[in-house]
Formats: sequence, C-alpha cells, structure tokens
Amino acid sequence: QVQLVESGGGLVQAGGSLRLSCAASGRTFSSYTMGWFRQAPGMEREFVAAISKSGGTTYYAESSKGRFTISRDNAKNTLYLEMTRLKPEDTAIYYCAADPTRGESVRVRRTAYDYWGQGTAVTVSS
Repeated sequence: QVQLVESGGGLVQAGGSLRLSCAASGRTFSSYTMGWFRQAPGMEREFVAAISKSGGTTYYAESSKGRFTISRDNAKNTLYLEMTRLKPEDTAIYYCAADPTRGESVRVRRTAYDYWGQGTAVTVSS
C-alpha cells in the first residue's frame, strides 16, 4: 500500500504556472504507475496525465498536451505536474493516484488507480 500527499496548489492568474508535487510513502514508489486527475466543481473527476514506473512513458489528456508536464523522481518518492499557460478552466482539485498493475503501460481510466491522495486545489483567475 502507498500513501499519497499532494502539495503546490494555489491561486494563479491566467497564463501563469504552478508545480504540483505528490509525496509517496509506504510501498516502493517505483512499483506504481502514477497519474494526475482533476475534479472541477460539479464535474466528474477526469484524467490529466500519467507516467510509467520508470518514467519512460507519459500520456496526456488533450487538454493538458503542450501545457502540462508529468515527471517523477523515484529516488525522492515524488511525482510532479508542471503546469504552464494556465487557463480558468484548469481550476479544479488535483489528485495524484497510484496504479499497481504490472508493466510499463499507462492507463487513463480512473478505476485503474487504487490509491489516491486528498487533493490540492488550483484556482486560475481570469
């Protein structure tokens, strides 16, 4: 089992940047595929980005491509999401999640992820 704690959220103006972090503890971090999801008020939780166990494979939602970068540091047990050119529609609670499935593939379905953090709030003002 792994415990996840997000940080780095906040209030930023449109066009600005934020870097989210997700600190993991418990079972070996490198044994999990990791993902970022977000949930806006009144909306379902949606996929943002995912990264394979080694970090060699990444995948992004269309809304994230070209603006967000997912990365991980297995030595530090930490997942990151670098967000640039933020838009008001990026406003949401951002969650990191861990998928224990074997292999290097990444998955976008929310149900593939067994472990979740509590989330960090991102607000983008126009």
